Amino acid sequence: MDDCLFCKIISGAIPSTKVYEDDKVYAFRDIAPQAPVHVLLVPKKHISGWSQVTGESDELLAHLMRTAAVVAKQEGLEADGYRIVSNCGQNARQSVPHLHLHILGGRELSEKMN
Repeated sequence: MDDCLFCKIISGAIPSTKVYEDDKVYAFRDIAPQAPVHVLLVPKKHISGWSQVTGESDELLAHLMRTAAVVAKQEGLEADGYRIVSNCGQNARQSVPHLHLHILGGRELSEKMN
């Protein structure tokens, strides 16, 4: 999608600090981190959010979740734990309409979700 921020990051049109990449997903550091480690993991295929997921996306979604664990381990979060967050829609504060996961860790996270 031409006007999607994450699509532009994936294509290299907007710079990012890459953490991981394969043929299906791209992971990069959040520019406004909410924890010492805050990585965004996005599918390269544009899906605007969880509401647009279909059965055809099952393989991609499984890969996305498996890759979240790989990235967390790569970032040194496996031993102490980490949080995976994904927002869907305006009321959930999804700020970029491209399906993505936040991988957060590096300190004890609060119980409250903002």
